[in-house]
Amino acid sequence: MFDSKMCTSVLAAGLAFAALSFSPVAFADSGFFLGANVGNSSVSAEVEDPGGGGDISFDEGDFSWKVYGGFAFDLPLIDFGVELGYFDLGGPSVDALGDELSIDVSGLSVFGLAGVNLGPVGVFAKAGVASWDAELALAGLSASEDGSDPAYGVGLRFTLGSLEIRGEYEVIDIDDVDDVYMASAGVVWRF
Repeated sequence: MFDSKMCTSVLAAGLAFAALSFSPVAFADSGFFLGANVGNSSVSAEVEDPGGGGDISFDEGDFSWKVYGGFAFDLPLIDFGVELGYFDLGGPSVDALGDELSIDVSGLSVFGLAGVNLGPVGVFAKAGVASWDAELALAGLSASEDGSDPAYGVGLRFTLGSLEIRGEYEVIDIDDVDDVYMASAGVVWRF
């Protein structure tokens, strides 16, 4: 009733289709992309009191967001890409010395990305530079500072055609600041 050669051929064709369907090449997509994320940021630092009262410990978070775009290069096993973005880490604040101390951080970032697709799910790492501006306000006094520092992160993505859902954790390694990071989720559209 069943020919063993035919069964073997059907089985081999089915296994080949399954392997291609879940290979990195099947879901990788090269070209331009645009995305937006929302999440939570955290800033930890020892801030000098502008009134001369010593250092103030600051470890607070706030709503944050970012928009970005870039280009992905689809290679057989690993995806590479470049990404340019604008981020706003909100304005985390804390009550200090009877007044509100707030730090607003925003800026531009440039990352190189490398990732691996495991079917529709993929993981990636990113490294680059963030050019940031920080505004510090306390008791009616304000100060600003800016700079460029290394930035890096990791992420997880789920791809559905041209739409990608991302979760990311990014760190800006600012000198004289303990921690600046953003945990976020968002969507990416690939062209």
